[in-house]
Amino acid sequence: MFKFIFIIAGYYFLGFWGALLGWFFGSFFDRVRVYGSGGANPLSNALRQAVFLEALFISMGKLAKADGHVSQHEIDHVEAFMQKLGMTAQHRSQAIAWFKQGVDPSCDIGPVCKKFMAVCGHTKDLKQVLLVYLIVMAYADGHLHPAEEALLIDIAARIGYDQAAFRHLMDMVLNQTHFAGGQQANAGVALDDAYKALGVSRDSSDAEVKRAWRKLMSQYHPDKLIGQGLPEDMIAMATEQAKEIQLAYELIKKSRNIGGELSG
Repeated sequence: MFKFIFIIAGYYFLGFWGALLGWFFGSFFDRVRVYGSGGANPLSNALRQAVFLEALFISMGKLAKADGHVSQHEIDHVEAFMQKLGMTAQHRSQAIAWFKQGVDPSCDIGPVCKKFMAVCGHTKDLKQVLLVYLIVMAYADGHLHPAEEALLIDIAARIGYDQAAFRHLMDMVLNQTHFAGGQQANAGVALDDAYKALGVSRDSSDAEVKRAWRKLMSQYHPDKLIGQGLPEDMIAMATEQAKEIQLAYELIKKSRNIGGELSG
């Protein structure tokens, strides 16, 4: 949108070269509008991708070791995670090295989070995506150990989440996973899960439900996440998360017998 406005204005005032400048500046503002402030510089984007992956895999290692034992379920989860990413042999080796760094008892998560915040902290959604992946990792073996919970709370605090905000996010994520792979129960329990997945309640108005759904879908929008620095290989996983949110939303719409008002 901005691109065409700048091109027309540039041509009107400065002719061909003005139109060229308009195209350049308009494209810049369009990227910022779609991706957020982090999406304007491709070089910064590449740096954010690298730092995001480093923080993610080190944190995963730290989380796996938090209860004193790295379980086979956790190892299998990380292996499946890397397979989903379709990592090259080189990137896979680097990810494994970061994971092992996190497993090492001497690893201090503080500098890792500080580096992440310095490079990725100003982007809108990368902090939440990081926490979402870590929450899923923590439940890879079917339960949350108190030491894992304490570490998650610590990491969340270091990247700007207080305990209430983190627990709200964790409750949403856990209920979103109930809709993974298109699965849905038929009882009222599934509807309760759907409301929690969106971070709302049965008492929320139709407008509040729709607003929560739109906000979540925006956070997992592929173009926006890539623009903010999420590695492209991870977009498929973000899309899966969006599908779970959509299924929860559809269940709420059906239960309320509402069509157009909540249809987006």
